[in-house]
Amino acid sequence: MVICDLHTHSTASDGQYTPSELVSLAKERGIELLALTDHDTTDGLEEAVRAGEALGLRVLPGIELGAAEYSGLHILGYGFNSMGLEPLCQKLKDSRNNRKYHILDFLREKGCPLTLEEVEAIAGGTVIARPHFAQAMVRRGYAETNREAFDRYLDTAEFRQRVKRFKADARTCIKTIKAAGGRVSLAHPYQTGLEGQELEELVRALADCGLDAIECYYPKHTPEQQAFYLHLTEKYCLHATGGSDFHGERVKPEIRLAAQRLDVEWLLARQPSVG
Repeated sequence: MVICDLHTHSTASDGQYTPSELVSLAKERGIELLALTDHDTTDGLEEAVRAGEALGLRVLPGIELGAAEYSGLHILGYGFNSMGLEPLCQKLKDSRNNRKYHILDFLREKGCPLTLEEVEAIAGGTVIARPHFAQAMVRRGYAETNREAFDRYLDTAEFRQRVKRFKADARTCIKTIKAAGGRVSLAHPYQTGLEGQELEELVRALADCGLDAIECYYPKHTPEQQAFYLHLTEKYCLHATGGSDFHGERVKPEIRLAAQRLDVEWLLARQPSVG
């Protein structure tokens, strides 16, 4: 068993800390294996791996891909060769870059005008994501917290209908990661909005596509949800993963780095180098 956090984010996507800073925090927390799983990008992995080598902490290359079928369906990839994901990541990056203009227009219509420059300053040169807009809205006084910005503006049914970006379907996400030598876990299943038989049908379909694991251990899972997800791993011969979804105190103040003891031998057996 290894002390892990297999779900974290850095400034390469929408996190608060640089990859190197995140690795340092994980080392202080007593974590032995850290996976950097930024949204739709592998840009921070080389820095994170090098920082881990310097500090004696193993860093597992990772990614979190949003799938097209449901707004909360996310696929975690681990231990892949980054080059194999480049075509998909570039397509996702281009779509995110285009979406920022639509978000600005949407917020302006809602009486919350922002400038692209102020949002870019918060993003720090990375691809702009919704948390960057949320932070800008808090600074302007349009919302008291990032969560309020999402609940009132950035994660509503109207927003999702009007402001869209490209997402690959779950099968493509899984197949792309597997083709690059990686392993795949279903992230925070509760966010799909599915329960019981509907969720089981999704897990069965994903397992048929090559799913390796379910993220059973997650801060917002209830004990009942966790028990059901573990049941599904046993039923469909999958592994259990766990992570915090840490973004940093400024982005998600309620989430701290996790220190979950997990069996990860299966996960580390096929880890290629980054590049």
